[in-house]
Parts: sequence; C-alpha cells; structure tokens
Amino acid sequence: MPLPGSDAIELRHLRSFVAVAEELNFRRAAERVFITQPALSRQISALERMVGTKLLRRNTHRVELTPAGEAMLVRALSLLREVDDAVRAVQSVGGEITERIVRLWQPVGRHGGADGDLRQQRAAYEALHAQIEVPAGIRIRPITAGGVPALIVATDPDQPPRVLYLHGGGFVLGSAYGYRPLAGALAEASGAGVLVIDYRLAPEHPYPAALDDARSAYRWLLDQAPADEPVLIAGDSTGGGLALALLLRLRAEGVRLPAGAALLCPTVDFTLPDAEDPGRQLPLEVRRWFAEAYLAGHSATDPLVSPVSGDWTGLPPLLIQAATGDVLRPDAVAVRDRAGEHGVPATLELYPVDAHGFQLFWSFLPEAAEAVAAVGRFLAAPAGETGAAGSPADR
Repeated sequence: MPLPGSDAIELRHLRSFVAVAEELNFRRAAERVFITQPALSRQISALERMVGTKLLRRNTHRVELTPAGEAMLVRALSLLREVDDAVRAVQSVGGEITERIVRLWQPVGRHGGADGDLRQQRAAYEALHAQIEVPAGIRIRPITAGGVPALIVATDPDQPPRVLYLHGGGFVLGSAYGYRPLAGALAEASGAGVLVIDYRLAPEHPYPAALDDARSAYRWLLDQAPADEPVLIAGDSTGGGLALALLLRLRAEGVRLPAGAALLCPTVDFTLPDAEDPGRQLPLEVRRWFAEAYLAGHSATDPLVSPVSGDWTGLPPLLIQAATGDVLRPDAVAVRDRAGEHGVPATLELYPVDAHGFQLFWSFLPEAAEAVAAVGRFLAAPAGETGAAGSPADR
C-alpha cells in the first residue's frame, strides 16, 4: 500500500529535488531544469509535504541535505535512471519499427516510375504484404463477385460478407491475395466478412476499369447481404479514393448506398500538386507515373478520379484515418473538410506515425493495431453511427 501522498508525487518533483540536491544551489538547479527559482522552491516544498519530512536545510547562504534528503536522493536517482532507460528503450524500438517499415517500402519505390520495372515493383509490393501473417482463425474463400475475381476473408467465409474492401497500390499495384492479412485483421476486429476484390490494374486497364469492377462487386455484395444487415465499404490509399468515387457513382445511378465508408490514408486528388515528398516511401515521380498510368489521358479533375472535387451531398458517414507524418495527410484532411461542407458525418483520426498506409503493419506497429481496432468498431457499428469510442478522433 502506498504511503499517504506518495501516489501524488510526480517526476517533476523528483527531478527538481535531484537538481537542488546535486547543485546545492537553487539558482543553478533552476537553470538546469528550466524553471524559475520560485517555481523550483514550490516544487521542493510540495515534495516535502507529500513525504511528510524536511529534505533540505536552506538559508540565505547555503543548502544542505537532511538525512531524509540523502536517503531520498539515492532512491530518486535510481528511479529516474530507470525511467530514462525505459524512455530510451521505447524510443529505440520506435526507431527500429520506423526503419523496418522504410525497408519494406524501399523496394517498391526503387522499381517504380516510367523507367522502372513494373513486374518487379508488383512483386516487391506483394513481398511487402507477405511480411504480415493472416490472423489465426481467419479463413479464405475464392469467389467471383459480379464477374470480378475476389476473396472472402472471414472467420466463416461461407456466410455473406458485409464489407467491400478496395486495396491500395496506385491503381497499378496490389492484389486481393496480398491484402489477406489486413482484410483478415479487419474481419476479426469487426466480426464481419470482408470481400477483397482483384480489380483490374493500370496501365493494362486504365480508368474506369477499377471503378467498373468496384461497382460490379458492390452490386453483387448487395444481392448477397440480408436486407436487414448494413453493408459497408473500406479502402486504403488509392483504394480509399476509389471508395469515394464509387459512392459518387452509386448515388448518381440511384443504387442503395452503404451504411458507411472507412478510408485509410486515402488518396483523393490525382492532380498531384507540385510538392517534394519528404518521406522515404514512394517518391513523387513514382506517384506521378501511377496517375498517368491510371488516367491514360483522362482528366485528373473528374470527380470519379479525384473525388475531392465532387459534390458529396447525401453520402454516408465516413471514418478517415491518416498518419501525422504522411506526405499525403492533406488528402485525408481534405476529405474531412469536404464532408463537412456537404453535411456528411465524418471523423478524422490522426495517428503519430511517419508511414503512409501504416495500417498494413498492424501486426507489429501499435498505432496500426489501434487504427485497425477503430476501423473494426466503425464497421461493426449500426448504420448512421460514426467514429468509435476511445479512438483518437480529430486529434
């Protein structure tokens, strides 16, 4: 059982005390911990009240430790060393995780661009996904959904799926097979079966091939789902932008819209404003080549290509996630703002990560696991509810 007042002691009290105890001078100690002398004196007095005894003898000429102060100094130094070692260890692990993610992405960027080897880049993207295992208990069932090759990823793939997942990859990379781990994590988190489609890729199949396939698979999903169960859409990166484009097309055609859409680091502006990419994942020239391959001369301002330029009136609730250090974070913010302009309920979640598409790394990145759990809660929520309790909404 803690002593009275001991649970109120904060690290700042101990650091202030140690500074004074080691310097035996309030002026030098205050400079050392970057606070004023009166504030330092208040912290020492507060610590003495908490422990119920004097730790220092002070007068106008000198500062001395009492026997209790000497005992406190030894233990405070030991405690602060452990805290500092823990912080350094966490920072080291965090740096190692970031470097691991960078290493996974580098081959994808290295083979990209107009002068790159598309076959090798696609293989590198699949190899990136292969570093993550499908969650235990998740099963896979191949299927053709409205003429589109797909996989049902679920605990019971014989039941109708409720979520259509549109993978990222710049409309040039990616596959349903590669996205099994993330789809499995979402299925586990939401309790719903996930339909991941192999939409046709550019440059072999430019716009509107991916959108046509997404529309066909969604219509199939509607036909399979029980009438009383909502269906939803999710997608990452360009798959998130494709999800928004699909919503605009479905609304224009009068097709029943899903109950909501989860957009993971969405890419929604294919005009690609000129800006250098400070990240280490996909260089700007690679992303420009993706856009050119997908557009094949089609206008980048078409709302079905860059949905951020469209009219979103009547769209369902949106959950948007982005990384604070992602060069494409402005796209996610633009989605939140555009939704607000058109009265669409939207929640933006920002996570302290430097990687685009960080949710892919849910198995070893804590922030990604948290994000996947939040998407799972969103996908499991009744129609019309947005966000998720405990998620870092708009932070």
